[in-house]
Amino acid sequence: MNEKILKAKPGIPMLILFIALYLVAVGLIILGAILLDSSSDWGAIPFVVGLLWSILGIIPFCGLKLIQPQEALVLTLFGKYIGTLKEAGFFYVNPFSSAINPAYKTQLGQSSDVSGSGNAQAQAASKKISLKVMTLNNYKQKVNDVLGNPVEIGIAVMWRVVDTAKAVFNVDNFKEYLSLQCDSAVRNIVRIYPYDVSPGIDTTGDGKPDEGSLRGSSSVVAERIRNEIQEKVENAGIEIIEARITYLAYAPEIAAAMLQRQQASAIIAARTMIVDGAVGMVEMALEKLNEKDIVKLDEERKAAMVSNLLVVLCGNRDAQPIVNSGSLY
Repeated sequence: MNEKILKAKPGIPMLILFIALYLVAVGLIILGAILLDSSSDWGAIPFVVGLLWSILGIIPFCGLKLIQPQEALVLTLFGKYIGTLKEAGFFYVNPFSSAINPAYKTQLGQSSDVSGSGNAQAQAASKKISLKVMTLNNYKQKVNDVLGNPVEIGIAVMWRVVDTAKAVFNVDNFKEYLSLQCDSAVRNIVRIYPYDVSPGIDTTGDGKPDEGSLRGSSSVVAERIRNEIQEKVENAGIEIIEARITYLAYAPEIAAAMLQRQQASAIIAARTMIVDGAVGMVEMALEKLNEKDIVKLDEERKAAMVSNLLVVLCGNRDAQPIVNSGSLY
């Protein structure tokens, strides 16, 4: 079902007319009472007409609708969709029409559903649909990455309603529908990526290993999640403006082990750099000693010197040298 914009009558002239009719009804009741007191045969007619209008005259007031900027009101008449009021202002519609918004009581902890907000409660009570850009902070969920490691991830989705008819009539509750599709999209995309870069993993689907990861390619992952959600909520009249990853971490049961793994990797990388530098320094020292002919060392003494230099350069603590004041041998 596609959205149909309803052209309604201005509300101010109709309000003035209904108030004037009410005043006329009050006047007829008073006139009829006076005529009845004077025993006139015509006194009952104005009295009954005024009394009936004073009772039934409240019905036209139900057709007065106030629409704020960036709000919409979906109206049906006896079960048939007649249109949507989108223009801000004060309007008059058929008093027997009813507003439809199945999600007006749903609160997902998003920008328009903040607990304790008077404006949000007033909007919910009026069954109006907000057309503003809203942010849905979806709950953190535990998902296994492509390597089977459980990770916790949370996303924030910026969205808005662009077709009120689809949002109201195509799905049961468009807010809950959006939240469920966000959960599904996160699971579908996260299971494609590893948490950190891993060799031999294809995250793009082209059959070639790449360096994609949840931590290193967060913007790419978020864009793929946005596209996935948009494809699912197209039939609900919702536009996904942006999706962002707000929380990403290993699950608590493996977080400690993964931290030790990262620390071990860092230590190995640091030690590798230290050893490479130490070997270069030892090589340079031997070349300098040989070039300047400072001292002649046989292979055994060279091995001892190399061992001592490597211990000094690669050790975690400051070396404590022993000075030999006698012969070299």
